[in-house]
Amino acid sequence: MDLAELADRFGEPALSAAGALVIGILFGAFAQKSRFCLRAAVIDFTRGHISARVAVWLLVFGAALTGTQLLSWFGLVNLQEARQLASPQTLAGAAAGGLLFGTGMVMARGCAARLLVLSATGNLRALLSGLVFAVVAQASLHGFLAPLRNWIADTAVTNAIGGNDLLVFSGIGTGGAILFSLVWLSAGLGFAWRERARPVLVAAAAATGLTVPLAWWFTSDVAAIAFEPVKMTSLTFTGPSADTLMFFLQSTSLDFDVGLVPGVFIGAFLAAAVSGELKLQGWNGGHSMRRYLFGAGLMGFGGMLAGGCAVGAGVTGGSVFALTAWVTLGAIWLAAGITDRVLDYRAETAGDTASAGAAAG
Repeated sequence: MDLAELADRFGEPALSAAGALVIGILFGAFAQKSRFCLRAAVIDFTRGHISARVAVWLLVFGAALTGTQLLSWFGLVNLQEARQLASPQTLAGAAAGGLLFGTGMVMARGCAARLLVLSATGNLRALLSGLVFAVVAQASLHGFLAPLRNWIADTAVTNAIGGNDLLVFSGIGTGGAILFSLVWLSAGLGFAWRERARPVLVAAAAATGLTVPLAWWFTSDVAAIAFEPVKMTSLTFTGPSADTLMFFLQSTSLDFDVGLVPGVFIGAFLAAAVSGELKLQGWNGGHSMRRYLFGAGLMGFGGMLAGGCAVGAGVTGGSVFALTAWVTLGAIWLAAGITDRVLDYRAETAGDTASAGAAAG
């Protein structure tokens, strides 16, 4: 039974949600197994250590870019229909939102996707932080924070510079994009080999990245057979987190976004259960709780302002070579590195120095 027959039988919204559920399960399981985490990669990189965690992020990023561009090369998807390229995007929002998201990501000790994966393993810190993230994202989309978001976002848009497609600006085309993407993938493989990363970790990281082109392909095919307009999209967690929250609160309609978040939770839970990693975890004190929740709030507003999270903008948007996505990704890396230096690195260094002094005394 092909997608058209499934759509006729179950309806296009249910088909989109079911496909997202399956793709989410795959992403959640592979992300849990690979320990995919942008925050961890940024911290290791800015502290001068190209670790296995950096290699994992590069593998995910490289696989997502390479797979997506190969789909375009073979004519399986039309990436110009992706939201990031088909409609005006905000340059101001990409920069400001990325800075806020990167700061919040370090404070909450994980991006939106990582919090969702961790919450499925029993991490109550991540679960509550993820709920705060979703609430603030919804408030930024339709609530009291929406006017502020719109005011910042409207400051500079891509219409003013002739679009948002880096492949058009650079002139390298899809072939050049594939070669560029393979550089990132090769870097990830090289660092993984140098760090003697386990083959299962490498495979899980690559599989995590390949769920991005899988989602592009699925939603493109559904859009092609749909009678009603269906958006071509891929993995992101800011909008879907807000939509999933409203679905459970108000029983809104089914779509791809609503199926994705539960799918990731289920996939991560199953992967953790199989490997015996389910464990309830909470906060150690009030200060830690304030830090997590404030960081989650910054990510909620920053992700909605930027038009995507560390995955939605940084990986999914990057895979279609949207200029604003690369601006957001750069801003996230910059802000996360600075925030870690200010909040954690100095404190950890001072603690190590004090411990060494006490031992010497």
